[in-house]
Amino acid sequence: MTKEIYLAGGCFWGTQHYLRQIRGVLSTTTGYANGHTDRPSYEEVYTDTTGYAETVQVVYDDAVLNTERLIELYFKAIDPTSLNRQGNDRGTRYRTGIYLVHPEDEVVAKRLLAEEQTKYPIPLQVEIEMLHNFYPAEEYHQDYLQKHPDGYCHLPIELFAYAKEANR
Repeated sequence: MTKEIYLAGGCFWGTQHYLRQIRGVLSTTTGYANGHTDRPSYEEVYTDTTGYAETVQVVYDDAVLNTERLIELYFKAIDPTSLNRQGNDRGTRYRTGIYLVHPEDEVVAKRLLAEEQTKYPIPLQVEIEMLHNFYPAEEYHQDYLQKHPDGYCHLPIELFAYAKEANR
């Protein structure tokens, strides 16, 4: 069964590149999720006044990659204790979040967040919400690190190799 989920993990360039390496991911789209304006531009989101998070839409084959495994792999790519920051990127647009389309996935996401919390002495800063809205980012943001392999990324390059082997 094909499913979708929306994952915010800081700058969407690296998050998209990481997620697209995972076996079972069928497609990824960078964009802006859960804000309060219509059709925001990157320049508007960058002001941190629109409420949007840089997010990646992930369409995946649930028979190959289940939601639980996908969220587990997502946690490998973020610092869940960091509020509105991943790597050198700061601002509310860089917050971490799991935005759901399927209500049954909320139980899975909350259970995995609780399990992740046991690894840290401070509260985690990962939102779990139903998806309210999503607007694809401008074309130049799509597959950015594929087009610009030397482009900026807050994620270590070793993580991409890990993602390729993680769901074998």
